[in-house]
Amino acid sequence: MTTPVIPVEPVLSPEEYAALDLITAQPGLTLSDLSRFLATRFNLDLTLDPDIVGGFAADSSNLPGRAQALCRPATERDCAVILHACHKAGIPHTLSAGKSNLTGSATPDDGVIISTVNLQTPTPSIDAVTRTTVAPVGLILEDFRRQVLELSGGSLIYPVDPTSRGDASIGGTLACNASGFTPGEAGATRPWVAAIDFLLPDGWRIRATRGQYVSADGFFHLHYGDGRTVDLPVPNYPRPAIKNAGGPFSASNGIMDFVDLVIGSEGLFGLVTSCRLSLQPRPPAVLDLFFPLPGEPEALKFFHFLHTQMAGRLDSLSAFEYFGVNCRKYMDHENALFQGNNQVGINLQVPLMNADALDSAAEEWLERILSADCGVDPDAILLLDNDRVRKLFMEARHSLPAKSLEVVQHRGTFTIMTDAVVPPNRFDEFLAFTHNLIRSAGIDYLSFGHLGDCHLHFTLLPEKSQQDRGREIYDQIVARSADLGGVYSGEHGTGKRKRQDFLRCYGPEGVASVQRCKAALDPKCLLNRGNVVECMSDVHH
Repeated sequence: MTTPVIPVEPVLSPEEYAALDLITAQPGLTLSDLSRFLATRFNLDLTLDPDIVGGFAADSSNLPGRAQALCRPATERDCAVILHACHKAGIPHTLSAGKSNLTGSATPDDGVIISTVNLQTPTPSIDAVTRTTVAPVGLILEDFRRQVLELSGGSLIYPVDPTSRGDASIGGTLACNASGFTPGEAGATRPWVAAIDFLLPDGWRIRATRGQYVSADGFFHLHYGDGRTVDLPVPNYPRPAIKNAGGPFSASNGIMDFVDLVIGSEGLFGLVTSCRLSLQPRPPAVLDLFFPLPGEPEALKFFHFLHTQMAGRLDSLSAFEYFGVNCRKYMDHENALFQGNNQVGINLQVPLMNADALDSAAEEWLERILSADCGVDPDAILLLDNDRVRKLFMEARHSLPAKSLEVVQHRGTFTIMTDAVVPPNRFDEFLAFTHNLIRSAGIDYLSFGHLGDCHLHFTLLPEKSQQDRGREIYDQIVARSADLGGVYSGEHGTGKRKRQDFLRCYGPEGVASVQRCKAALDPKCLLNRGNVVECMSDVHH
């Protein structure tokens, strides 16, 4: 039975909470004082060494960060100690995981960095009946995916596979609702999270299983073990029903699962210390194809053909990727993938539940591709069916961002990359607008991404004289995606870099909705401040 009433449990003893409250209430408390106390009373290291702290002060966004101390908790208890100490002492603190995020969500604004790299328990173990596994949040995602395969004897997989899976931790993927190559909702993290152990900003714990706690009339009601209560309003801004990593989960009808609120909230509401994740059977075989096309009109024609033929259920594919305008120009091995004057390409991965069906599936999909009448040369279709050709393809795909970075570094500038998604019926209109806008400015660019989700990354490579115009174009693209019923972020989240994008997409009421939820748990806005929205105190001042 579901309920909006959530019990909140202590992690520490009453005496330990009281000791923390006493030290943090001392006038003139310094980080050095707190460091000594935590080491003596809790055997917890809070390092103030600027060289060590500096190594954790930025994520892949390259936004400048600053902090004075670093804590690397190894247990849930450690996490509860440092969270409660910072909460009571009024010290800003920022959660940091694999630091692979592109939007600055792990970039500290001040105070203490809490790194989850040492949170390596519980050890993954599989429940074959429920097809779930417990997982530590500090484990690198790709290492976890390999462990699932090994523990299940190759029969089960964790299917979420973002490009950064070799760098991102499990906790980081929970924080930003990371997504992989599978189209649709099944490609993102949120639906695979079955249960969480979650610490609120004050270091108290909620244990939640999906379906257990569901808000009613727009609220959860938190009942602490010491008698305190908190009415937690859920974000209620309208959320497009498309691939979406833009802001915390919201429900305009006021009804949502607590697990959904946490996943994708970018650390605004607390810290997941462990989780139970759902798994799926590993397909015995996968049909993996790459085929070039003359240009983007033909690629769009194929997308709409397949979308119609599969009744919109593209999530039965494990990849529907696109290599678009100018990718040939910036891709390694392009002569091995493209033939003649073909300018764009598509990669399809089709899971097969019968390993013996690979040949018949290849014939079926060849017929399907050709029947779309998109100018595909059957001799140019490449079957990625051995290690050599798969390695070549992966090198080609991963060369795109690397080559882009080389270009802008040579120009003394930086890439400007979009992450917008729009509904399928507005996709053609959005692409035409975006291409025309960039071309009219004469800015070099390329486009690639997740065709199955109408989610392409336009990567601008401006000259120095074009940087300001490039930023203006990015803003116009974000605004256009919102006007078309889309969202500014399909997979990279909001962090600190894209707060204005959240405002453009959801408006002032959307911002206020997240701020109200945040303020109920963290009224001083100390935890992960600046992620997604400005703090209410910053707005008032």
